[in-house]
Amino acid sequence: MTRVVEEVGDDEPKLVARGRWLLADLVANDDWLPDDFATPDPERYQQFLLYCDPHERFSVVSFVWGPGQKTPVHDHTVWGLIGMLRGAERSTNYELGIDGTGLVKTEVIHLEPGDVTAVSPTVGDIHAVENAYDDRASISVHIYGANIGAVERHIYEPKTGKATLLVTGYTNSETPNIWDRLEDVRAAAR
Repeated sequence: MTRVVEEVGDDEPKLVARGRWLLADLVANDDWLPDDFATPDPERYQQFLLYCDPHERFSVVSFVWGPGQKTPVHDHTVWGLIGMLRGAERSTNYELGIDGTGLVKTEVIHLEPGDVTAVSPTVGDIHAVENAYDDRASISVHIYGANIGAVERHIYEPKTGKATLLVTGYTNSETPNIWDRLEDVRAAAR
């Protein structure tokens, strides 16, 4: 992915097209993700940083969904690729209503192992994601066009479209994660 970013720069369609092939190859086999980055939490989904480009041009994370877990409706503000590694997930996509208030559901995408899809402000960026299973964990691997744990994003109230600031950080607990700047970003936003 580093080579792709260096070759195509900020050309989002090329980044997404070439990154899609790389992610599809990565999630084609489910034998590489260490348990430390694949263990669900009974209370909430987990976002583990697997890699962050030293210049923060992209990051790779695993999302671990416990049975029935889901996100609020949110955006990303950068391009992203989602590849299904294990289990299945459902993404309900939205867009702001014509009058700028409320969200309108546009489609539901179901991902199975090996499937890859894209999000970005240019192709559709507002969605809610959920584990498609109520009885087992699911894991997806994401590549985002930034250090996603430090990006200012939004949670949306579906009925009104009201956006609230969101910075996710990462779940990682092992050796210092120099890329998790959640507290710095939150302090700067105050």
